[in-house]
Amino acid sequence: MTIPLLILIDSVQGFLPAIEGHGFQAIYAPTAQARAQAIQDHAQDIRIVLTRGATGLRADEMAALPKLELVCSLGVGFENIDLAAAASRGIIVTNGPGANAVSVADHAMALLLGVARHLPQADAWVRQGHWSGFMGPQVSGKRLGILGLGTIGLEIAKRGANGFGMSVGYYNRRARPETGYTYFDTPRALAAASDFLVVATPGGAGTRHLVNAEVLDALGPDGYLVNIARGSVVDTAALIAALAEKRIAGAGLDVVDGEPLVPDALKQLGNVVLTPHSAGRSPEAVAATVALFLRNATAHFSGKPVLTPVVEAQAEAA
Repeated sequence: MTIPLLILIDSVQGFLPAIEGHGFQAIYAPTAQARAQAIQDHAQDIRIVLTRGATGLRADEMAALPKLELVCSLGVGFENIDLAAAASRGIIVTNGPGANAVSVADHAMALLLGVARHLPQADAWVRQGHWSGFMGPQVSGKRLGILGLGTIGLEIAKRGANGFGMSVGYYNRRARPETGYTYFDTPRALAAASDFLVVATPGGAGTRHLVNAEVLDALGPDGYLVNIARGSVVDTAALIAALAEKRIAGAGLDVVDGEPLVPDALKQLGNVVLTPHSAGRSPEAVAATVALFLRNATAHFSGKPVLTPVVEAQAEAA
């Protein structure tokens, strides 16, 4: 007997045979319309949902699924999964911490280099038939600030320090002296001491607009912001104003508050590089996150504890 599994994300499409090979009946519904239809058609059967933090699972959707036992977030985030509703039903929620950290850190450095050296603009310039140089600052030896020194933040720090000889500072909920990096006690203080400020902190109410106008002004007209975390961490209106008024030099964004809708004012700016929440979408990262999901799901339906449960302390910290 197979276990009905509702899949709400498109990145695992190539892994559907492997998922079904582990005893799950995949109900693939990666769009809003397909999602609503799948819940309506399979409400009495679905026992597990695979989603991600940005895609989430609402309380009313859980209420429509009487046999739901397990909700798995493919990545580390779980900000749009209604944890209170899940807890009230005894539904277990898991996430995938660390599984895509290498891929996300690689992408962060790509955005950092891309915005600093104007790579998208230079590529477009050459394709238009021109051949003249674009000038941008070197990255090596500069000051790298990381907002959130978790698994992904540590991977970014390693690339900055070991690959580019950057000095690394960080802001975190708690100091991590064992890393050897410099701790700052506020985001503003970190920004003031950074040439490149990378956002790698969890999303959620606790970090909403952690990067605000004050932090951006502290980063200054020669500073760059990179966000591979969650769009909600950055005050988008303040960022657009800072970019338009050249109060910061540029930004590389893989996430935007309200995505997939991106403000036209942001898209029209020449000092921003945008990617579509794809930092964790390398084949290696997706394979690792799917493997962890399958270990969690198999453990649960074998009567064993899941490997990476989202616990109350995590939820409060996020």
